[in-house]
Amino acid sequence: MTAFLSLIGRETLAFLERGGRMGIFLVASLASVVKPPFKLDPVIRQVHFIGAKSVFVIVFTAAFTGMVLGLQGYYTLRKFGSEGLLGSAVALSLLRELGPVLTALMVIGRAGSAICAEIGIMRNSEQIDALECMAIDPYKYLMAPKFVGGILAVPLLTFIFDVVGIGGGYMAGVLMLKVNSGSFFEGMYSSVAWQDVEMGIVKSFVFGLLIIWISAVKGYYVHMEKDGGFGAEGVSRTTTNAVVMASIMILVWDYLISAILL
Repeated sequence: MTAFLSLIGRETLAFLERGGRMGIFLVASLASVVKPPFKLDPVIRQVHFIGAKSVFVIVFTAAFTGMVLGLQGYYTLRKFGSEGLLGSAVALSLLRELGPVLTALMVIGRAGSAICAEIGIMRNSEQIDALECMAIDPYKYLMAPKFVGGILAVPLLTFIFDVVGIGGGYMAGVLMLKVNSGSFFEGMYSSVAWQDVEMGIVKSFVFGLLIIWISAVKGYYVHMEKDGGFGAEGVSRTTTNAVVMASIMILVWDYLISAILL
């Protein structure tokens, strides 16, 4: 019994330590964003890496997501004689839920894992320690551009996802299944409100912050992670944990934001 209670105590303290460490990291990183000097080039490089290099996978995923929504929505709505509402169903599904969530999950897999591995390797090879020895703030030098780049890039990718997804739904519903084009766009126009667009925007900003935060903090403290440590194996395990944790947090916050904004 004593050993069991000791185990619970150790795990609780470890959980609180990790939570406090992540909170301090987030505050320090966000504070470094507004601390001069301000350099634009590092931010542009991160927007290019996180955003521009993810456009292909976003467009590809969005097109087939929209086509699947158009296909499944058509056969579902046809049972009720409501094929004219297909545009509404596709647009609302993408704007409120699928657009921000699937965009975030794609960015985690492509850019979040790379960020975690990059920072983890820098920690293991003592490059971060070298920055601190040269009186260079690693938060300002490494983290601030990534946070700004992620917060800017993910909403832009979400907009692309929504537009391409609606186009995919139009292709499947109107061009392939012969739904009336006017009904498709009229249903979309009459049902989509600014509140739906606002929810997608809020989610995309929050998801961008979560992706960079979790990916960066896992790599920064790779030597302190339970499954981490020094060496390539520790970095690989930590990167996997970061991707899993970020994906779960995206789904959790998707529900929380939906519950708050509905």
